[in-house]
Amino acid sequence: MVTAVVGANWGDEGKGKITDVLAERADVVVRFQGGANAGHTIKNHFGKFALHTLPSGVFHPEVTNVIGNGVALSPRKVMEELAELAGRGVPAPRLLISNRAQIVMSYHVLFDTLEEARLAGKSFGSTKSGIAPFYSDKYAKTGIQVSELEDMEALREKVEGILLKKNLLLKYLYGHEELKVEEIMEELMQYKEMLAPYAADTSAFLSRSLKEGKEVLLEGQLGTLKDPDHGIYPMVTSSSTLAGYGAVGAGVPPCAIRKVVTVTKAYSSAVGAGEFVSEIFGEEAEELRRRGGDGGEYGATTGRPRRVGWYDLVASRYGCRLQGTTDVALTVLDVLGYLDEIPVCVAYEIDGEYTEEFPVTTFLQRAKPVYKLLPGWKCDITGIRSYEELPENCRKYVEFIEEHLGYPITYVSNGPGREDIIYKRDKEA
Repeated sequence: MVTAVVGANWGDEGKGKITDVLAERADVVVRFQGGANAGHTIKNHFGKFALHTLPSGVFHPEVTNVIGNGVALSPRKVMEELAELAGRGVPAPRLLISNRAQIVMSYHVLFDTLEEARLAGKSFGSTKSGIAPFYSDKYAKTGIQVSELEDMEALREKVEGILLKKNLLLKYLYGHEELKVEEIMEELMQYKEMLAPYAADTSAFLSRSLKEGKEVLLEGQLGTLKDPDHGIYPMVTSSSTLAGYGAVGAGVPPCAIRKVVTVTKAYSSAVGAGEFVSEIFGEEAEELRRRGGDGGEYGATTGRPRRVGWYDLVASRYGCRLQGTTDVALTVLDVLGYLDEIPVCVAYEIDGEYTEEFPVTTFLQRAKPVYKLLPGWKCDITGIRSYEELPENCRKYVEFIEEHLGYPITYVSNGPGREDIIYKRDKEA
């Protein structure tokens, strides 16, 4: 069976933690989209880690980890992550990288950086990891697949054609020095050596695994609201963040995905620009940011302070619907224990009218949050392992969200560690 772990909101929901927990019963964990522009923070008995490309199953030695064809592959970043794991005592993970995955080149990072600088105050808040230029090349059919590293002579001819266009942009749009074919070929030779031990036909591997009855986890990056079709366009990422894309990005049949675990925080957070209706500011925001997550709400990749706000039922319900949610994982519930009252955004006011439906960006820009205040529980809930042992007001908060989401909350995370998980429903469900 295939289970997808995806985000309901803007990303940063805690998908890495949930994937790490669920990987205990999985045979294969697949990262199916995105690149090293966002990270999954995981804390376990090895320590605290921020993974950027490696699947979150790498801490389970019996799991085979797959970087799927839908991923924007940065070979150096993968090697750096593997080296960090080894240096901190983590056994070498089983890793396969799709030979159909495409490579994030140094010039993708360069163009990303130059374009953000050119746009200045109108920029998209990019992490400058080369993601948008990478996907632009992929769909313009000028990307480079891992499999193409097998024929360097043919690849040189392709690189010459690629640089012909890119150097015109560099020279006349950005006033930057031109790229050299030999330097790009040397970069590709290094990538060939790095990737050789891992490159494989991962779709065929996954097909065999499913026929053998193996449990497969698909791990997504970011969340519904960063999807280029259904998110807060144009302040979105460049690959689909939906579970439906998991079939494409991993190379499995859509009908194989039987369970979709959609992760959502007990409050809201986001890195980068874009509409965020329930966002809060000032001292109120700084207090939540300081207490949030494990060590505060700061991006796993960029270190940037995350924007924070109260739980948004409108956005989360929309996010769960688009993901095809079967189970919800509610994370960082423990963070809210300091509050006397907890606001929850239950609707938007747009031009004097109330709506519970998530609108397109044009209307979202004018939306104001409508809040309902719920009583806080004023205590630390870390260490609690049974849902029934949670304080009454804490349970009421969870059940209010569950009722208004319309999707069952199966997992409740009340701390950063792998063991900090409460099964609201049957663990085997």
